Amino acid sequence: MSIKESNFMKEMIKVINDMWLKGWDERNGGNVSYRLVKEKVEQYKEELKGNRKIELFSELKELAGEYFLVTGTGKYFRNVILEPEVNLGIVKVSEDGKSYTILWGFKNGGRPTSEFPAHLLSHIERIKVTGGESRVVIHTHATNLIALSYILDLTTENFTKQLWKMSTECLVVFPDGIGVIPWMVPGKEEIARATAEKMSKHSMVLWPFHGIFGTGKDLDEAFGLIDTAEKAATILVKVLSMGGKRQTISNEELRALAEGFGVKPLEGVLE
Repeated sequence: MSIKESNFMKEMIKVINDMWLKGWDERNGGNVSYRLVKEKVEQYKEELKGNRKIELFSELKELAGEYFLVTGTGKYFRNVILEPEVNLGIVKVSEDGKSYTILWGFKNGGRPTSEFPAHLLSHIERIKVTGGESRVVIHTHATNLIALSYILDLTTENFTKQLWKMSTECLVVFPDGIGVIPWMVPGKEEIARATAEKMSKHSMVLWPFHGIFGTGKDLDEAFGLIDTAEKAATILVKVLSMGGKRQTISNEELRALAEGFGVKPLEGVLE
């Protein structure tokens, strides 16, 4: 069996295609990174023959020796299902954490997404928070979450509360809320570090007027997290287009919901 037939590759292609079909990732929008289980990827060592080495923006010893399956810079999500070896790549971080080597994919001189710094720093934070369970970072241009960033107060507490009140499942699915950072130029170390700082407290981070970052222990969890938030955002956009709310879930009801499902709401949201 080849790498293209592996479960991790099939799962990656499916989630990328799902986001394309939802209309979230136009042109070359969106990027995904998946920290692979070493034993699973090393089964295909005969195919991991690439030797192109690229220096990292900073020393990341926390990720030394880790393998990542990642989308390429300038690549279109709609084409991943057709040519995964062109649009995706497997890279391995060096043992000193100063560089990575492209072992598979990225044919024709491709390289990882320009947002790779934000992904790697976010992986480091989520590994710390989850005790190593977190393996996926997804960045996508979810339409209604972006739309709401133009009209809602851009604070973590407000954005989170507005979405919690749109659907009963939201508080249960993301009790840690959505971290919100200021608008910044994408692809730079500044936005990467700001995103990672929020990732130390939240499993999702909003980039206003741009998109959302979501994380999880696997691709299903990370995709499902964003999909749930985007569904709530869609409901809120519809409600606002119909003249606004006449009734909603109260703070008291949200507290009861949290107690019933054994989750701890993000501090400061229900005060």
